[in-house]
Amino acid sequence: MNIYAVNYVYDDTSAAGRDEIRPVHVEFLQDCFDKGRLLVSGPVDDGAGALLIITGQDEADVLKLMDNDPFAKNELITERTIRKWGVVFGKDKLTATGK
Repeated sequence: MNIYAVNYVYDDTSAAGRDEIRPVHVEFLQDCFDKGRLLVSGPVDDGAGALLIITGQDEADVLKLMDNDPFAKNELITERTIRKWGVVFGKDKLTATGK
C-alpha cells in the first residue's frame, strides 16, 4: 500500500456549502479512517484548504476514493491535488501496525 498526500483548496464562496455538508464529510472521513485508508487529516491555512494523508494501491485508487467525499460530490473543492508520498522518516507514526 502506498501513501498519498491529498491537498484541498477551498474558495471563500463555498464556505456556506461546506458548513452545510460538513457533517456528512466528517462521517465519510471517519469511515475512511476506521478502514485504515485515512491516516491523518485536517485544515490548513486557517481553513482555506485541507491536507489528507491517504493509503492506496495507486493514484487512481485514491482518486476514486476521494471522488466519494461529499465535498467533492457537491463541488465544494476549488482545487485538489494528489501526490504519491515516499515517507522515509516517521512512517511508523502514520500506520496502525508501525511498519
